[in-house]
Parts: sequence; C-alpha cells; structure tokens
Amino acid sequence: MENTAAKNDLVLDVHEVPAKKSQWALLSIQHILAMFVACITVPLIIGTSIPATIISAGIGTLIYIAFTNKKSPVVLSSSFAYLSSMGVAFALDANPNDANVGNYLALAIGMVLVGLIYVIVALVIKKAGTGWLFKLLPTIVVGPVIMVIGLGLAGSAVGNLTVNAAGNYSLIAILCGLVALVVTALTAHYGNKTLSLIPFVIGMAAGYGVALIFTGIGHLANWEEAIIISFDPIVNNFKDISVASFIGYDCFAFLNFNNGTFAWGQMLTIVLAFAPVSLVTICEHIGDHLNLGNVIHKDLLKDPGLSNTLMGDGVATAVSGVLCGCANTTYGENVAVVGVTKVASVPVIITACIATIALGLFTPLMVVVQTIPKCVTGGVSLVLYGFIASSGVKMLINEKIDFGVNRNIFIAAAILVAGIGGLSINFNIAGQGVTITSTAVAMILGIVLNLILKDKKAEETPVETIAAEEAPVEETASAEEN
Repeated sequence: MENTAAKNDLVLDVHEVPAKKSQWALLSIQHILAMFVACITVPLIIGTSIPATIISAGIGTLIYIAFTNKKSPVVLSSSFAYLSSMGVAFALDANPNDANVGNYLALAIGMVLVGLIYVIVALVIKKAGTGWLFKLLPTIVVGPVIMVIGLGLAGSAVGNLTVNAAGNYSLIAILCGLVALVVTALTAHYGNKTLSLIPFVIGMAAGYGVALIFTGIGHLANWEEAIIISFDPIVNNFKDISVASFIGYDCFAFLNFNNGTFAWGQMLTIVLAFAPVSLVTICEHIGDHLNLGNVIHKDLLKDPGLSNTLMGDGVATAVSGVLCGCANTTYGENVAVVGVTKVASVPVIITACIATIALGLFTPLMVVVQTIPKCVTGGVSLVLYGFIASSGVKMLINEKIDFGVNRNIFIAAAILVAGIGGLSINFNIAGQGVTITSTAVAMILGIVLNLILKDKKAEETPVETIAAEEAPVEETASAEEN
C-alpha cells in the first residue's frame, strides 16, 4: 500500500522532472557514475566488449522503462550473478586460433534463454501469483545459492589481483590492487554523501594512479614486474585512423557470432549453466523491487506489477545478450542513489540512458577504460564478490532462518560445500560433452533437500508440559489443606 504521508519526503516523484536543466544533467550523471564501474567490471573479467556492455545497459533500461510504463525508477546493467555461467558458454568451442576471443553465439543463446525464462515466469505469476516460486525457492535455498555465486568467484578475483600486464605473478600488481581495495573501503565508510555513492570509481582511480607510476618506472628501468598497465588498446585504436577510432559502431557481440562453432549438443550445457541462476536472479529481482518500493513509498509489485517488471528485465537481458553477451539486472547502486537523493524521477533515468549509449559509442574514452589493469579490477572484486556473498547472508538474517533446526543446516551445508567445492557434473550425450555447473548442482541439491526434508510439527514446549503436570498437584494440595 502506498504511504501518502511518507511520499512527501521525495524531492522528485516518479513522473516529475527537475526544474533546472543543469540540475537534470547532474542528477543523470550521478546515475551513470553509480553504475559505471560495476557495469564495466563484468566485461573486463570475461573479456567481452566494454562499449557494447555500456550501450546495452542504456538500451536495456529503456526497454524496462517501456514495459513498466515509466512507473519504476530502475537502472539495469551487467549482472555478476552469471559470471560463472558466462565463463562456461564463452569457452564452448571458441576460436582455437585466438585464445582471447570466445564464443559470443553461445553467450547470446544463454542470455536469450534467461530472458525467455523471465517472460515465462512473469506470465505464470500474472496467472497464479508468486506462492509457487517461493515454495520452490525459499530463503533457505536462495540465500546459500547467492553465497555460492559470490564465493565461487573468489578465485577469479584473486587470480586477477596477482598479475601484471604480461600476465605474470607480481607483488607490485598485488599492491596496486590492494590500494584500490583500501581506498574503496575508506571512501565508502568515511566519504561524504557524494563520494560514498561512487567508492569504486575513487578506489579504481587510486589503484590506476599507483599502477601508472609503477608502469612508468618499469619502462624506464626495464623492470617487467613493475609494468602493470598495457596501453595497447589506445595504440591499436589510433594506429590506423578511421571512423571506428572515434565512434564504436563495430563493438557488438552479434558481429562476432562466427568466433565459435555451435552444435545442438551444446544446448544442454548452456541450459544447465544459465537456467538455475535465472531462478535465483528472479528472486533477487523481487527483493530489489521490494527494497526500491520502500524507498519511494510505492508497491511496485502491484503497480506497475511484478509481471511487467520481470517482462522488462527479461526482454532487456535477451537484447543485451545479443548486443554484448551480458545479462541485465537491477542495480542496487542506483537504488541507493534514489534513496539518498530522494529523486525518483524516471525522466532523469531516461536522460542517463541516452547519455550512457552515447558514452559507449565514444571510442577514445572506451579504449582508455580498457587499459584498467586486471589487478585493479581484482582488488575491487574482492569487495564486489564479497557483497554478493554477504547479500545471501543478509537474506538469511532478515528472514530469521533458524540454524538451530537441523533441516536448515543440512540444506545450507549441501549447497555451500557443493557450490564452493566446485561439484560440477560432466557427461556425454551423442558424443557431445555436457556440463552441469557447480552452481546449478548446488541449487538442485538445495531444492531436492528442501522438498524431502519436511518441517516437523512444533512440539509442546517443556514449560507447557510442566504447567500441565503441576496443575493437578496444586489442586490436590489445596484440597488437603482445607
């Protein structure tokens, strides 16, 4: 139910616009800054196109806004939840002549599948409500699976943190990454309202600055370990000047579909890699909209409706998969911007989307972003991936899951150990290798255990039992005294 009294604390409501154009521009830029670092981190890790991912975030958000009739101030951008799934798809029969070019077609198929699942779930919810979904995926399953998604990426963060520009282990690379991590934490904790919204921007800038100093020393002293930054993206972009050197029209995933081969036997691997995670992110989608609804004092699950928000998110992910290979998801960073500024204006977000698309097409800036070294992204990823895992813990705490109950311990334990331990299942169908990822295996185990381990009926408490037994004794004693 909408809280009319609380509504007054919004500076701008959903359909309102800023009075001044300068204010409008600044509010839009703030949304871009809030999502920018997390948005580009996904393609930096996987090796897909950064410009295409930024453009897809803008297009995906516009699609979502259209499906929700401009009633929900949400920003969509690249999802970390699918990193392990993307890694599986990207490696499927990739170009053997270039280890840096993956299978974009398999990625796109996976993301279109995710979008289709969102649409199907949205239609079922519109018809039957959400009860079946929460019964299949209660908090005791979803919370640990989210923890697995975050902690399962820990190895990737550490691996990136420890390498220099040449891909070799370097203590200086670790130092640069840790500078990024510490500055991010300090900015988030001690920064003012403006700085605390962009701690990852400040942290990565600090890490990049230190890496730049060491890279200069490394080149001057011919000290390879200290060369942390590779400027090849900038050099290659301006080696042969063309229109593409300034406008990035050739960055999209669908232009690289021929980099890998596709066989129908791969479909099962793609389905098993993406489908289980899509159910988890649907639950996250619901949680994000409940959170945002509390911020703007509206029930977004009723208006514009959960079926419409899921439709918008799903179609945006399918389109994003074709454009850049990444999934789209609601961004908590931008929900925080709305919460702090009290500006829920959808027109402000639409302006941010248009600016984001233009930004992604501006090649000179994009090639500079591509020089951000792996160790710096690895440093901030220690926090980013930890946030994913911590959100699973937070979910369990908020829902007051009782780990004094053996049933809950068994479900969580099986999910955590199978997922973090890397229990994947590999087999062949008609000569084609099929892999069930460890995240999928963990989730399936959790669902099965949740279904077969029924809740026990609450037993009579000892206090109640004692009271029932003592009552006749008191009556007898009273009769003897009389």
